Order: sequence, then C-alpha cells, then structure tokens
Amino acid sequence: MTKKIINIIITLILGFIIYYITLPAINLNNIGFYIFIAFIALIYAFLDTITNNQVELFKKGKRIDYFLPKSLTYTIFGIISVFLLILIVNFFCSPLFNAKSYQQRISVDESGNFTEDIDEVDFKHLPLLDRTSSEVLGDRVMGQVSELVSQFNVSDLYTQINYNNSILRVTPLEYADPIKWLTNRKEGIVGYITVDSVTGESKLTRLDKGMKYSSSALFNEKLERILRFKYPTTNFGKISFEIDNEGNPYYIIPTISYTAVGLKAKVTGVIIFDPITGESEKYKNDDIPSWVDIAYSASLVIEQVDDWGNYKNGFFNSIFGQKDVVNTTEGYNYLAMNDDIYLYTGITSVVSDESNLGFILTNMRTGKTTYYSVPGAEEYSAMNSAEGQVQDMGYTSTFPLLINLKGKPTYLVSLKDSSGLVKMYGFVDVKDYQKVVVTDSSKGIETARDNYLKAIKKEASDDELKIEEITISKIDTGIIGGYTYYYLSTENKTYKASITLSDRLPLLEVGDKIKIGYYETDNNIIDIEKVY
Repeated sequence: MTKKIINIIITLILGFIIYYITLPAINLNNIGFYIFIAFIALIYAFLDTITNNQVELFKKGKRIDYFLPKSLTYTIFGIISVFLLILIVNFFCSPLFNAKSYQQRISVDESGNFTEDIDEVDFKHLPLLDRTSSEVLGDRVMGQVSELVSQFNVSDLYTQINYNNSILRVTPLEYADPIKWLTNRKEGIVGYITVDSVTGESKLTRLDKGMKYSSSALFNEKLERILRFKYPTTNFGKISFEIDNEGNPYYIIPTISYTAVGLKAKVTGVIIFDPITGESEKYKNDDIPSWVDIAYSASLVIEQVDDWGNYKNGFFNSIFGQKDVVNTTEGYNYLAMNDDIYLYTGITSVVSDESNLGFILTNMRTGKTTYYSVPGAEEYSAMNSAEGQVQDMGYTSTFPLLINLKGKPTYLVSLKDSSGLVKMYGFVDVKDYQKVVVTDSSKGIETARDNYLKAIKKEASDDELKIEEITISKIDTGIIGGYTYYYLSTENKTYKASITLSDRLPLLEVGDKIKIGYYETDNNIIDIEKVY
C-alpha cells in the first residue's frame, strides 16, 4: 500500500511538471489532453512495474523471454484503445459523412458587388508594406536604441491593425534570453514597435509601466502559462498583439471550440489580456470590443473558406466530379475598411488554370465573409507579370492588393529588393495581367497610379466610361508631378484633366461646353479620362 501511495505521489509530481511545461487544455475535444493523460498513465504503470518487481524472466536454453507485467500491458492496451476510439469518432465526424456541415462552417455572402461595396481606393489608407518589409523597418528602429538592443528583441508577431484610422503593424519587444528576463523582470518589457503600413514610418513606443507577461518570460510570468492556469479548459487560438485606441497594449487570444477531437475549429470569442497587470477578460463573439481587429487567424479563415468551396456538392464530388469546386489561392493580404481589417484572397477553380473566379473579403474581428465575382488573372500571374518588368533588377513582388481604381478591379503590388525594402509600385489589370505599369516608389503612389492610368487610357472603351457634355462655370490650373492639370467646375461637380488629354484644354473659357468621358466615382474631384 505504501508503494502505491509513493507511486501516486511521484506520478502527480511528474504530471504537474509535464503539465507546467506543455500546458494542454483540460478539454475532451483537445488532442493534447489525451496525450497528457497517456503520459501520466504510462508513468504510473512504469513506476508500478519497477517497485513491484513484476518483470518475469524465463530462461529457455540460451533464449530469454521478456513478458510485460499486467499493469503495463493493460495501460498500453487502454491507451491504444482510446486513440483508436478517437480515430473512429473523428472518422464519422469527418467531411466524408458531414460534407454539408463542413461546407456551412462559415457563412459566405455571395451577393457582393465590387463597384458598389468596395469604395474607390484611398491611397492614404492603403497598406502598401507587407509583413516582411515591416519587420525590416521595425528591426531598424530597435537597432537605433542602443540601451535596449542588448536586453530585448523584437517579437515576430507584427499584427496588422486599424489604429485610429491609421493602418499599422504592431509588435511587442521581448526578452532577449532567460538572463535578460531575470535582470529586467522587475521593470518589465519597456514598449512596443509600430510600423505605418502606408508611409513606412516606424517608431518605438515606451510605456510608463513595463509589460511583465510575455511569451519570452519564464515561470508564472510566461503568457501562455498564466492564461492556461486561469482558463484550464479553454482551447486557445493563435495569439496576436494589439493596442487599443489609447495606445495601451493587449494580447488577443481567440477561444476555440472543436467537433469531436480537434476537428472543425470555430472561434467562439476572445480573451483580452493586459500584459502590464496580468488581468484578462473573456468575450463572446458578439461582445468583442470594436477596437479589436484580429479575432480570426488567417489560416483558420482560409481553411473554412476552402471547405465552403470544396463541399458544395458533397464529399465525393470534391474528389471525383469536382463540379463547382473552388479553392482559395495560395496567399493572402489585408485591406483596411470601415475601421476594420479584412483578409483578402482570390477564389480559383480547383483545376488551377491561372485565373480567378473572384475573391473573398473576411472581417477579421467578426468573421463576416463576402464573395465577389470578379473573373480575372490569378494573383501569382499578376506578380510574375510585374516582376517581369524589372527582371534585370531582381525585385520580388508582394502578394497583390485588389483595389477599386476608377471603378475597375486592379491589382497593386510592391516590388522589393533583396533587403525587403519597397523600390517600385506596380499596377496590373485584373482581367489582363499583361497590362502592367511599374513606377519608382520614390515618386509616390499617386504618380504610380497616374502613370498606369495614362498607359491604359488609350485602350479604354467608351462602353466603360460615362460620356457627358458639361458646361464650364469655373476653370483653375495646377501642376502635379510636372504636368499641368485643369480643374473644370460645373454647378454641381469638379473635374480634373491632364494637359496630355487634349490641346483644347488651354483654350477653354467659362461658359464653354466640352464632351468628356470618366469613370463614375464618389470622389469630390472626378478624373477625366477622355476629351472628345
């Protein structure tokens, strides 16, 4: 009896150490929980075997036969049985038998209208820098702060957020190593880095009180550990780092539910954790504060959208007939709209014919997803076309942003050098990826836009333009990028026309009538595309 009590005590101690290190959710839907229990059971069985001297050796001539003791045999058999049961349950809960349930795990609004729902691009609120470029700029900021660079590193989180109408990547500092945690833990981590995704401006924000809880901290100050101890039964999603509207730092942890064991993950809400105080609060989906931008991970959204596209006509159709089967393209980017962050990725036929059928936008806080039917070139074709324009320079393209440019869907890419810095901007026609114009980034995104529009204006069909005869009530001029522009006002609207459009423009007077063509837009000043 004493041996059993000792074995139980030793098992509990070792079990706590394993739990303290691995931090599995105590949840029947989490595979980590079963693996943890299996280790505990094996530890006790081995201890019981050793302390009770149960290994029997039988000599038969020169051969020695080893027989596992009953306690260890039963334990191994039980573990195998449990995992076989999990496999069986998961098999019957798989898409093979539940294709409709998987197809409906995300609600996709298929009535999206590109020109009505997607506003004309505002380049002042367009994230031109991707994650890699942001990391380069963030690391440069850290390298300029000599007293911190030896104590802290820059985390690789770099969450895309919409902060007070500015599009930022934000990431915390972290302890450089365990010794640095020990010497700095009293004051905590001093701040976080932001990189403006539009302008590239990057800065270190120092906090009045340091962040004591981080993934790089040890023992009970480790972020994942304090979360697990406070929420022992909760399944966690991918952790992100954000700041609220006042610039206070928080970790955002999605809470996840599963079907069976680890299948069909679903976001049920978030935990908002204060790394300064260690306090946290749990929110359901409908109650998530509006300043939070990322409750869904990109990988989970893409997984759900792929299921929506794969199983529209059942499981076997997704493999054999493949009627109406579509998938997301390999890659994604973010757009900022209406004070939220949206994931963008293309939707392509499963046959991978280098063309897109359309694209989806997913609100990363609410999970609301809309599909837009915009047939055209697949993103990697557009990227290759842009890279082909500068192949002698060896620049690489970012994953495209799909923008509404004068009412037309257009890909915008940034072309980067080997160090990850943006050197050029490229505009690519979605319907014909051979129509591409690249411009040096030093000239600005507006100049790059104008260069693209000038290059394609000769190919613009009158069917794509709104043709109108206007009576001029006022004329103004201005010089932009070395070109003269004429601002022609009527009673209700103002139009802008480049001198390159027509030699008639300098001769116009108030009261004259002129026939023009332009793309409909909500902008206050309408760009004229043609003068007739």
